[in-house]
Amino acid sequence: MESIVKGKVKIYSTAITAIILLILGIIISVYVGVADVDLLMVLKSFFETNPSKDQLIIQTLRLPRAIIGALVGANLAVAGALMQAITRNSLASPQVFGVNAGASLFIVTAFALFPSLSSPSLVFSAFIGAAIGGITVYSFASGGGMTHVKLALAGMAVHFLLSSLTQGIIIFSEQAKDVLYWLVGSINGKSWTHIMIILPWSISGLFIALLLSRSISILVLGESTAQGLGQQVNRIRILAGILVIILAGSSVAVAGPIGFVGLIVPHIVRRVLGGDYQRIIPFSALFGAILLVYADILARFIAYPFESPVGIVTAIIGAPFFLYLARKGRHIKQ
Repeated sequence: MESIVKGKVKIYSTAITAIILLILGIIISVYVGVADVDLLMVLKSFFETNPSKDQLIIQTLRLPRAIIGALVGANLAVAGALMQAITRNSLASPQVFGVNAGASLFIVTAFALFPSLSSPSLVFSAFIGAAIGGITVYSFASGGGMTHVKLALAGMAVHFLLSSLTQGIIIFSEQAKDVLYWLVGSINGKSWTHIMIILPWSISGLFIALLLSRSISILVLGESTAQGLGQQVNRIRILAGILVIILAGSSVAVAGPIGFVGLIVPHIVRRVLGGDYQRIIPFSALFGAILLVYADILARFIAYPFESPVGIVTAIIGAPFFLYLARKGRHIKQ
């Protein structure tokens, strides 16, 4: 009984702390930047509007950027958690599985062939590319049994192939050159229009992931155990895969291929709260939002007064983490 109470206290305290950190991060994100704005004006901007210059900067540039950061971070983290569950491999993530690279290739291709293509149409291009990238890596890595080494090698090979094709299209297409900064992974310059593009996919994807979390928790116990408990294993995996495509694809369409969020966050959540996916899914969303919001804040000061893409910061954090996991060579601890 005492352990149950302690467990609930830990969950509630972690949730409250995470929410406070996220709110604080959004406030800091709106406050800091090249142009100085009044902190009181930042706080007022959440509740009222006026035609001042500070308000214009906050409500048209910085607030949408912070919200996009939170949504993209949540999407990528949950996508990574789902991938690690259905593959039972701790190295699985949208970047390692070629999902990001596939989405990027199809977006750049669509942009080169149809420069006037609408943003919602680009999202569907990202979905197709994400699916092709993920299926390709899974096909290569799962032959004869998936291991950490095979997944890493297959993921890197497909990633480099798709990235090379993307760069080739950019070189030979004048229209596609406009996406060079986007390819590094950036949420700078995002507007409320971008929020409207990603928001429906984020809400629906995260909500369905929450509904699926109990089944995912049973699935990671083992396929035979899950089937014995009445779970339709193939249906769960297919649905989880579709959610990964929706969450990662919509994020890439809006912010570019930001890497390592889906790799790092699920491991942190499992370390803090254990292996129950009814906790991992919602807390991955929270922790992912926190990670990307604060990473974007840091990106503004790397080359101040110029701003760096947030993808550079996540790569600096995530690359050593990936190497550590690859060397450790263990499967997910259930």
